[in-house]
Amino acid sequence: MSTKQYGMSVHTSLSPEAAEAHIRQSLSDEGFGILSEIDVAATLKAKLGVERKPYKILGACNPPLANRALQADESIGLLLPCNVVVYEDEDGTVVSAIEPLAMVELSPGVQDIADEAHDALERAIQAVPVG
Repeated sequence: MSTKQYGMSVHTSLSPEAAEAHIRQSLSDEGFGILSEIDVAATLKAKLGVERKPYKILGACNPPLANRALQADESIGLLLPCNVVVYEDEDGTVVSAIEPLAMVELSPGVQDIADEAHDALERAIQAVPVG
């Protein structure tokens, strides 16, 4: 698993569809539901005629954590839900999730909530088989 300042990722040899199924299940196991789904590849094809490899954005939400975050800082909704992306690259499929700890820089009052969200998303990402 790799980590960037704003996200955490895993490369897998699974197809994008299989990787998406795995991350959906592991997110559910961690208490997240999918509030929104954007098929970026299909949207770019329809709107711009651009062909690209599969790329989806899943808007994941853990209701208890979201509620606590909103209670701590009403404006934190600008950073919700937690985006998870699944896309194909030259090495296989990438599954990435937003790094909730990045929110702390903008709203220090959500540190404990961001820590919990980070741990849950990290477990979900790590549950995606790499082989």
